[in-house]
Amino acid sequence: MRTIGLITLSLAMSAPLVSADQERAIALLTQMDQLYQQDSAQARMSMHIVTPDFERTLTMDSWSLGLDYALVRVLEPVRDRGVSTLKRDDEMWNFLPRVNRTVRVSPSMMMGSWMGSDFTNDDLMRETSWVDEYEVRLEEQGDLYVLHLIPREQTVTVWGAMEITLRQSDLLPVSQRYFDESGALMRVMEFSDIRDFGGVTLPATMTLRPVNKPGQITRITYEALSFDVDLDESFFSLQNLRRVP
Repeated sequence: MRTIGLITLSLAMSAPLVSADQERAIALLTQMDQLYQQDSAQARMSMHIVTPDFERTLTMDSWSLGLDYALVRVLEPVRDRGVSTLKRDDEMWNFLPRVNRTVRVSPSMMMGSWMGSDFTNDDLMRETSWVDEYEVRLEEQGDLYVLHLIPREQTVTVWGAMEITLRQSDLLPVSQRYFDESGALMRVMEFSDIRDFGGVTLPATMTLRPVNKPGQITRITYEALSFDVDLDESFFSLQNLRRVP
């Protein structure tokens, strides 16, 4: 009876610690979910694409309202001006001004390359929250937190797992690693160039490197970023998608 009592006491004492770790993991993942969107956001970005065959830079404007609404519009180069992507809830469209055509992005196209970059449609316009789609486990490594993400059974994704590393000091992301279903590392995204955007401190640059494509990278840099801008759902319309600057 004494042994049973000690085991029961030990379990009772350890249960809150496990629960607290899980709550902490979910809280950190929620923060990553909303890092560059928050309630509403407007940004000016540059995307630099490097491959063994070509190198080019795009300038873009973007607007977002939570995780459900987003619009990205290319400003430069001139030949791509007006190319835009719109997300409303779980639907997405691309507008191609040179042929004056609006194309709905099907679920099968979500992992396709966006504008020839290493970023996919899903990277720029994630359909769902990571908190909803992944089981998460928190690990501490020195002065870093590592979030281990495993997709839930119903989650549709090509990734077998992800790892997000954050600094414990300010909870800013350091890197994000993507693995296939066999556990092989497929690509790495690194966060750098920490700046203050109107009182919000964030990494301004994200560099994505596909492991299986040597010499190829895509780098996105936020040149300007504002939060709590005056936006509502009506802004994210098909009519606004087709508006060429």
